Amino acid sequence: HWHQGRGYVAGTPGNEYRLTLRNRSGEPLLAVVSVDGVNVVTGENAEPQQSGYVLPPGRSVEIAGWRKSLAQTAAFYFTDLADSYAASTGRPDNIGVIGVATFRKKPATPPPAALGRTEKGGAARPSDAASELGTGHGRREHSPAHYVEFERASRAPAEIVTLYYDSRPNLLARGVLREPQPFPGFVPDPPGVTLLRHGGHG
Repeated sequence: HWHQGRGYVAGTPGNEYRLTLRNRSGEPLLAVVSVDGVNVVTGENAEPQQSGYVLPPGRSVEIAGWRKSLAQTAAFYFTDLADSYAASTGRPDNIGVIGVATFRKKPATPPPAALGRTEKGGAARPSDAASELGTGHGRREHSPAHYVEFERASRAPAEIVTLYYDSRPNLLARGVLREPQPFPGFVPDPPGVTLLRHGGHG
């Protein structure tokens, strides 16, 4: 749901969720992903220079949870704030925020046009209200991964994407979602038309 330029997801406590990242560019990208301000690979307080997932051109990756090893993740699931992984590890400041910082790969020889260029990006949690919903550290599941080398073209991300989530009642209260309108009825007759009944049949 889009509201005032931000994307929101309405989550239901207890429901698991996954993140799917797709690289639509023609070059490899590094995606540093955080949930509730925590890096989903390392568990550290999220910073753009940390580890992430490398996406080959045209490929996608599905992130099902917190990375526990090269073979397993702990599932993401919506839960009460106090039960969230970030809050239970003493880091509740960015609950309800999913962030992705992408980096281009440094070419073997930088093209002249790229020298001296800087790219800026930033993301912040909404300042108008705090999320009542967090992401828990759930069941273990098989999720193979492996190490690859990736040298960044710049220290600054090429792009930052931010998505916010909260419970449906809280998003309704904040005006992000609207209550569905009741069924409007049926087609009215045009002015001056009277329905005639014959023999008890309409």
